[in-house]
Amino acid sequence: MGGSEVKEDIPPQQNVKKEDGVQDTSSVGINTSELPPHILIEMPALSPTMSQGNIAKWKKKEGDKIEVGDVICEIETDKATVEFECLEEGYLARILAPEGSKDIAVGQAIAVTVEDAADLEVVKNAVFSGSAVKEEKPIHQDTRDATRSEKTSVKRISPAAKLLITEHGLDTSSLKASGAHGTLLKGDVLAAIKSGLGSTIVSSKEKTAPSAQVHPKTSAPASTESRSSKQTDSFEDFPNSQIRKVIATRLLESKQNIPHLYLSSDVILDPLLSLRKDLKERHNVKVSVNDIVIKAVAVALRNVPEANAYWDAEKGEVFLCDSVDISIAVATEKGLMTPIVRNADQKTISAISSEVKELAEKARAGKLKPNEFQGGTFSISNLGMFPVDHFCAIINPPQASILAVGRGNKVVEPVIGSDGIERPAVVTKMNLTLSADHRVFDGKVGGSFLSALCSNFSEIRRLLL
Repeated sequence: MGGSEVKEDIPPQQNVKKEDGVQDTSSVGINTSELPPHILIEMPALSPTMSQGNIAKWKKKEGDKIEVGDVICEIETDKATVEFECLEEGYLARILAPEGSKDIAVGQAIAVTVEDAADLEVVKNAVFSGSAVKEEKPIHQDTRDATRSEKTSVKRISPAAKLLITEHGLDTSSLKASGAHGTLLKGDVLAAIKSGLGSTIVSSKEKTAPSAQVHPKTSAPASTESRSSKQTDSFEDFPNSQIRKVIATRLLESKQNIPHLYLSSDVILDPLLSLRKDLKERHNVKVSVNDIVIKAVAVALRNVPEANAYWDAEKGEVFLCDSVDISIAVATEKGLMTPIVRNADQKTISAISSEVKELAEKARAGKLKPNEFQGGTFSISNLGMFPVDHFCAIINPPQASILAVGRGNKVVEPVIGSDGIERPAVVTKMNLTLSADHRVFDGKVGGSFLSALCSNFSEIRRLLL
């Protein structure tokens, strides 16, 4: 993580640009023959799935002294914003990737350090002024994009574009598609209409069309164009964080590649609520419903070890996990984070409650360490604080299961009293839905896990043992 020494000359003119217009940091021009002893700090791999990162904030400035273990910058990874500690002592001579730099590949240069403060100016002069990471897109990109779009033939047509083509009587062979895989978008059709292509084609068709059909067609373009232009002006581009991009990719892969098995059951929540009340009144211990749910799930996984497993795609085998590590879904401004309560089956409910609060605060502040959100064996997603009765969650790979927890609802149902007579009573019920990888879970394993979980809710006080 501390970087590696530069031993080879990097060609000064290697301006390779990324597709999104951000200049690659590997293009930094450095004449190593003129440099004193120095170290090139590279973008580290702060998580197993990290391939690129963003510079969120620099903690050190150019010229600052760096001690071993000092945090030099904050890096936004695919999981969280992580502090990057330098493992070498020296001085920060040059920042190659300023704050806000996006999509820097792992292994690319972000800074240069030197051993002696007297060498700072030498390094600054050796690094070309135009070699830093740039956030602006090159001016000639628009023309390149235009050339590429002109060469794109129409292979697909979006529903909105198809409607406009029908209304305006356009010929698709004369239109240029700018969407992915040759998709003709609504904006492509509107651009053609504004450029006069629509009026030309419509007028040519009017010559052969009956006079009765001329009037509706001539009045349609103006009203449709004005309505469409208003619609296009009513939206705002909202940039996604690196975390949200990775979440979107991983969840899509999960739904496409993992055979989801859904099992659902209702549990009576009254014993849990009674235990929570007693802990608060008698022992002054405040815990949430979710804290007790975590403990109940952890004990059920310990009793049904086949459910505490994952699928190894390379070997095509099921692997049982040695520990019960529960990932908790926490909503943050940058996206959904899943901090982990490790060995949850061996911890008390109060210990779980304290740890969950601490991890949730770190997640919302973007201060989670990699070991605090990597390596869970089972996930819980609780929407009980919202008016959500039932939902199905998506498995978070490489895990094989996730439990969706709904809200508690009061219902009337027959209950057998102490005298053995069945009478109607008001009870609080909560829905639990298990999403499981069918390669790991079959009906028997899933049923056994839910049965053990429901038993924990009905005999909730045994969780205190």
